[in-house]
Amino acid sequence: MNSELITGLNYLEKEKGIDREVLIEAIESALLSASKKSIGPARELRIDIDRKTGDIKAMAKLIVVERVKNPNGEIALGSAKRINPAAELGQEMDIEVTPADFGRIASQTAKQAMMQRIRQIEKEMIYTEFKDRTGDIVSGTVRRFERSDVLVDLGKFEAVMPQNERVPTEDYNIGDRIRAYVVAVENHSVRGPEIILSRSHPNFVRRLFELEVSEINDKTIEIKAIAREAGFRTKIAVYSKDEKIDPVGACIGIRGARVKNIVRELNNEKIDIIRYSSNTKEFVAEALKPAKFKSIELQEKEKRVLIRVDETQLSLAIGK
Repeated sequence: MNSELITGLNYLEKEKGIDREVLIEAIESALLSASKKSIGPARELRIDIDRKTGDIKAMAKLIVVERVKNPNGEIALGSAKRINPAAELGQEMDIEVTPADFGRIASQTAKQAMMQRIRQIEKEMIYTEFKDRTGDIVSGTVRRFERSDVLVDLGKFEAVMPQNERVPTEDYNIGDRIRAYVVAVENHSVRGPEIILSRSHPNFVRRLFELEVSEINDKTIEIKAIAREAGFRTKIAVYSKDEKIDPVGACIGIRGARVKNIVRELNNEKIDIIRYSSNTKEFVAEALKPAKFKSIELQEKEKRVLIRVDETQLSLAIGK
């Protein structure tokens, strides 16, 4: 048990980054509860684990008396002197009270305590590491499925991509490497922290453009709006205060290199990059290209736009 304990603590500290002292304290606390049943109500009972050897001892602080009336809290002077010749009446002494069958109890309890504390620590680590990463893109491996949810291995942690955050045209297989957008990190009181991923969220496309287009990342170009039907088409409106910069061209890249990388990540989802305009009529016309209109009428009170087109242009104007 002793060598196994030390080996296990060393492994957990090295591989999972869990402080061994935290685990030892958890084991001591669990063993203290378990030992009270076999030892009884000994005075100031505690469990000591040797940090080097893994030896486990149950210790009690007993008072040296002439004649023992309370065996749970006292020790006779003669017995005390056999342990420490300098013992005196009224003195408090640390006395080992480890029961004979304590090894079996300790082994079972220690394993349970370690597993429980590891789960707690891992949950705390998830929340600490990911609480500020909402809005980031992460990479992981599809590990398994729970109903229609995809469980993704992010290395030290596991995340979930719920069915409503999946792209309907995408199939995922165990072992697939995927990138996804961190929608939220929720700290449930019962289940603990949960990392929620999405590949269908419009901001997944936004972040891909921010990573791919340096001008967006340095704020030279601004993404004004995104509309997305995940798996089929995304429209993204871009704008630059610098008249010398073509925001659409910058997002497309030389020979379409930048947008092609994003389309590839989105499994060939169509992307329309349009120039934003503060003039609503101009912006609507740009957004609905290549459709040609008969008329565009603003209804500002209702916040609506009425567009008239020929029947031959209808499918182009309304899309899928």
